[in-house]
Amino acid sequence: MTVNSITTGRIQSAIALASSKTGVDFDYLLGQAKLESGLNANARAGTSSASGLYQFIEQSWLSVVKKHGAEHGLGWAANSIGQSSSGRLSVGDAGTKAAILALRNDPNAASLMAAEYASDNKASLEGTLNRPASGTDLYMAHFMGLGGATKFLKTMQANPQASGAALFPAAARANHNVFYDKNNQPRTLSAIYDRFADKLGGAAAGASSTASATSYAAQAIDMDGSTVITGSNESADDALAWAQSAMGSAMGRFSGKTTQAAVNVLRPTPDTARLAYMMLARLGG
Repeated sequence: MTVNSITTGRIQSAIALASSKTGVDFDYLLGQAKLESGLNANARAGTSSASGLYQFIEQSWLSVVKKHGAEHGLGWAANSIGQSSSGRLSVGDAGTKAAILALRNDPNAASLMAAEYASDNKASLEGTLNRPASGTDLYMAHFMGLGGATKFLKTMQANPQASGAALFPAAARANHNVFYDKNNQPRTLSAIYDRFADKLGGAAAGASSTASATSYAAQAIDMDGSTVITGSNESADDALAWAQSAMGSAMGRFSGKTTQAAVNVLRPTPDTARLAYMMLARLGG
């Protein structure tokens, strides 16, 4: 099965690798990806800047890449992201910004950043709630933001029958089916939470019926600090050779001459990242 030319096997391998590197639960990450994008790495929202496997909006993506990108070979991206006195994140060069945002559609980068984002939220929630954070807690933080989720979960602990719409009127207006039932009655905090728990559990079960972190992680091979996700019966050496050959050939067509840039395809600089992005955009046009 493929999703916009990216196989679900490759996506699940990327999620398994992210889980193993960060310690975030594989089933949670898989279920979240299924809920957010249907395991479509190229999914785009029609009403916001959200894109990719985990539907990161631009500011959230820039934030997590700036914080954790260097840990996962994306130092060129992290170092290109600046922050204003108001806290807004930006990238000075338009080509570099486009290349960084395009990483949301790469299963490896998206899965790693989603896992790091979940890990940060887990630590914060557990410190505030004084209990272990569940997968549903983490999804609430993804859906409502950390501040909103903290407010939701703390209020639910004290009064589970409180109205979610009364507590979050703006969110209720934007997400009517979450905060109101089919009879247009406001759902309680407990009912909203249970609904998310059911959806997340169902998505994880459906997505992982033939998957396991162990089986897919076996396909992820680390070479010289750079991860190569291989296909069926394909060695890491073969995958790397193919990637370098394909990139070299494509970039040669783009520039009209041969190039050695493919040698550094796994460790791009801002200049080569921009070139690769523009090259892929042209070839895909």
